[in-house]
Amino acid sequence: MTRIDDTFARLKAEGKKAFVAYVMAGDPDYATSLDIVKALPAAGVDIIELGMPFTDPMADGETIQLAGQRALEGGQTLDKTLQIARELRKGDDKTPIVMMGYYNPIYSRGIDTFLAQAKQAGIDGLIIVDLPPEEDDELCIPAQKAGLNFIRLATPTTDAKRLPKVLQNTSGFVYYVSITGITGAAEADAAQVAPEVARIKAATDLPVIVGFGIKTPEAAQSIAAIADGCVVGSAIVSQIAARKPVGEITNFVAGLAAGAHRA
Repeated sequence: MTRIDDTFARLKAEGKKAFVAYVMAGDPDYATSLDIVKALPAAGVDIIELGMPFTDPMADGETIQLAGQRALEGGQTLDKTLQIARELRKGDDKTPIVMMGYYNPIYSRGIDTFLAQAKQAGIDGLIIVDLPPEEDDELCIPAQKAGLNFIRLATPTTDAKRLPKVLQNTSGFVYYVSITGITGAAEADAAQVAPEVARIKAATDLPVIVGFGIKTPEAAQSIAAIADGCVVGSAIVSQIAARKPVGEITNFVAGLAAGAHRA
């Protein structure tokens, strides 16, 4: 059982849906990013997705791309991203942290070295958007052996033939991408998402969390109502990009979390 498994078991017992927040590590700078991450659990965030800034973020929209650029220009590194997790763990041993990003920085570090460092830092899971199931031996299987969940993305184009392959070695939860395209591109529609979530849930016992296109507490509530929870990323990152105070950012997050928890 990982912290992710424990969190979903607790939420299920409480009759609540999960609220997952994505932030880019090091955006707009290391110190502010750390302050934001530390404040997320008190704002109602059940799982933190910590973005790993990368120079070629092909799956990300402009908002997340710019966040990664700001972080990299501010000197953010993979070591500093792991350090954010370590700092959170000094005062919080329960909130799951999922690192989300691309394979290149991990490959450059070395798989075994990275997994050992991630586990030591208190990381619970990985979402690596450019590693398909055909490459599971590369990172997915070693990560699971190291005690980390490997979370896979399913999309509107994941058909019945492809879905079993996507689910084969997934653990923790399934991240359903509610729209076709890049992050922040459109708004999620619960009526369109509901049948897709039901289709995935019929094929797996894992929780299904929906992300992309959720920008308001009302949207968080409507999407969480037809899934096991929701993820918000671009809308939060936009608040950070506007250089709003940490308190304002976390108030915004708290509103989204409350919406999801009302579902």
